[in-house]
Amino acid sequence: MLLRKTAWFWKSGLAVISFVLMLSVSGCSDAPPEEDTVSETVIDIQTIPEEPQENAEEIINICIDLYKKAAEENKIDDLETIRSIVNQFGENGYPAVDSRNQIDMTEAEQVEWFCEMVDTQEEAEITIIEVSYLGGFVKYDLKTKDGNVDVVRSYYKYENGNMKREVTGSYQAEYWNYTEDGYLMFSGVWFSEELYVLTLSGAEEHTALRVQPLDETYRELSRKYLLPIGFEQNNMFIVDWSEDDFGDLNFYDMYDLLYQKINGTYTPYVADDNLGVGAVYRIPKDDFESVIMAYFNIDSETLQSKTIYYAEDETYEYKPRGFEEVEYPEYPYSEVVGFTENSDGTLTLTANVVFPYAGDSKVYAHEVVVRPLENGSVQYVSNRIIPSEDNYRETWNTPRLTAEEWEEIYGGE
Repeated sequence: MLLRKTAWFWKSGLAVISFVLMLSVSGCSDAPPEEDTVSETVIDIQTIPEEPQENAEEIINICIDLYKKAAEENKIDDLETIRSIVNQFGENGYPAVDSRNQIDMTEAEQVEWFCEMVDTQEEAEITIIEVSYLGGFVKYDLKTKDGNVDVVRSYYKYENGNMKREVTGSYQAEYWNYTEDGYLMFSGVWFSEELYVLTLSGAEEHTALRVQPLDETYRELSRKYLLPIGFEQNNMFIVDWSEDDFGDLNFYDMYDLLYQKINGTYTPYVADDNLGVGAVYRIPKDDFESVIMAYFNIDSETLQSKTIYYAEDETYEYKPRGFEEVEYPEYPYSEVVGFTENSDGTLTLTANVVFPYAGDSKVYAHEVVVRPLENGSVQYVSNRIIPSEDNYRETWNTPRLTAEEWEEIYGGE
């Protein structure tokens, strides 16, 4: 079910805070130069309702001992620690899941019931806990009436033996969808008094909570082979390619990504401090190829044909991403939903691409073939987008500049 609303604030009889902004503008409009124009904007924002307190203390007491133990063992972000916290909430009757959707939601039937109440436009309320890997959790208090969903979002952080509420905000869900793939996805702009005083605006939030369980083997495959690559500044999982034809796979982006995994640090070949200057480097052949060939079964000749290579000094030309190639920092992630063990020792992983920012749990599906190696590492063999008329455009991806675009912007500098 989809709900699209224009109101983002709680409808209540609470007091109204009025902010009057006086903005003087001089010399930057169509008014005569000798005159100043003054515009006045009045913004009325309803007071943020207090978080429901009847269960806040109870929820803290449920998990505080686990957080103390995790902090003592320096395992606050450990998957098994998060799992124990999620399950502890479930044992006490609360729907809970981790923020990366790597653990089956507890008390999922309560969430399904609430979604049914939204669909039938009945009154209902629920509390859902989203456990973070940063040492805390978000408590969503949801209420529905007439098909609308109001959200109170409270973030709690563990610190020095205590669980402290950091911020509470609220909004009416502008988007609400319980998807066929088992995700509850909702979004809106939430407001807190502290945030509004500082920014005069709210914070946009896109929440994706997996409600339906997923085979643990699928999750392990995702964590091992797909999530480490991801979608940030690379096109490995958004174009078709294989060892026989690497197609449009960008090996410069792969070098950036894989260099970090091999060396534990970012590549030293960085953009110029002057944004108007395009930096150009020449990376020694062995240095460049050792990174790429650790993850791909590709020979030098093929790699050189997909890049710019100088045979005279055996170097690869490299241009770091610049300002024009920056991406909006909202990315999807791949979630394995099936796999096949092939006779040649490779694995074919079928995955859905989940994009919380778009409120879609399957912007498209793809097949990735990987070759596990004896030393525990992996080679990536191919990627294939599964065709569908519902496939979503990869709006998050900004390709590297072409040679012509780079020349036009930097003029050969």
